[in-house]
Amino acid sequence: MIQAAMQEKFGKVAVLFGGWAAERPVSLRSGAAVLAALQASGVDAHGIDVDRNIISVLQAGNFDRVFNILHGAGGEDGVLQGALEILGIPYTGCGVMASAISMDKLMTKRVWAGAGLPTPAYRVLTAQTDFAGVVAELGLPLMVKPATEGSSIGMSKVTLAADLEGAYHKAAQCSAVVIAEQWVTGDEYTAGIVAGQSLPLIRLEVPGEFYDYEAKYLRDDTRYHCPCGLDTVQEQAMQVLAQQAFDAVGGRGWGRVDMMRDQQGKAWLIEVNTNPGMTDHSLIPMGARAIGLDFNALVVRILETTLS
Repeated sequence: MIQAAMQEKFGKVAVLFGGWAAERPVSLRSGAAVLAALQASGVDAHGIDVDRNIISVLQAGNFDRVFNILHGAGGEDGVLQGALEILGIPYTGCGVMASAISMDKLMTKRVWAGAGLPTPAYRVLTAQTDFAGVVAELGLPLMVKPATEGSSIGMSKVTLAADLEGAYHKAAQCSAVVIAEQWVTGDEYTAGIVAGQSLPLIRLEVPGEFYDYEAKYLRDDTRYHCPCGLDTVQEQAMQVLAQQAFDAVGGRGWGRVDMMRDQQGKAWLIEVNTNPGMTDHSLIPMGARAIGLDFNALVVRILETTLS
């Protein structure tokens, strides 16, 4: 009975994962978890490891909607979203514009700055950059990032001026655009947003310098605090800021906003994830559990956003 009701409600669902980005391994794990959760909930869900022929695969499959759990280039940057818009297939997550902006950390910061939202000062780096001048302007430490890569791939914390150029070249292997961002000393938080609801904040306690790929997906000593330790007023203020940041880039459906809170108590916006991870180490499921929403129910709730 439940299965029939779910299939009538959602129809035939394609769960898209894998792809060709550097984050493919994470997407495969997220996709497997999402697919299992949907099928356990009675949804007629079918997993698809995405390749360049995805449009013809979707057309041949006669799918009614898509749960997109691709991470990174091709699946999270507006490319797939544009194809799904052309095909007329409803899909989870942000649309073309919000996906494209959020995948590009430089464009995200420009939007936030234009909206008057707090984000750390930054400079774009090139091979011709006066690296000493960047250090003189922004100070040390610095965070160097590829502008269009996810899961902290290619990122470096720079504590010595002499290391900035090397950090640039490391990041440039992952992205044509690289930024150096002023370091914020303080605690790292993340705020999940699902169907317009802000989930409880999670405070991250990492063994290394920052929440890098290893801390996110491989280590077992990264600690996640939910409740996050802030009082109600402080937490609600950061949740409001996260929603403002998500709205500023045109976010919809679900996503995650990462923030820092400095030693003076000021919150700083770092980035938006429009297709957050859904693995056993992932943050959105943790925040959902804190309000009594288990993984299966969370996945169905995200799929429900394709109905409106």
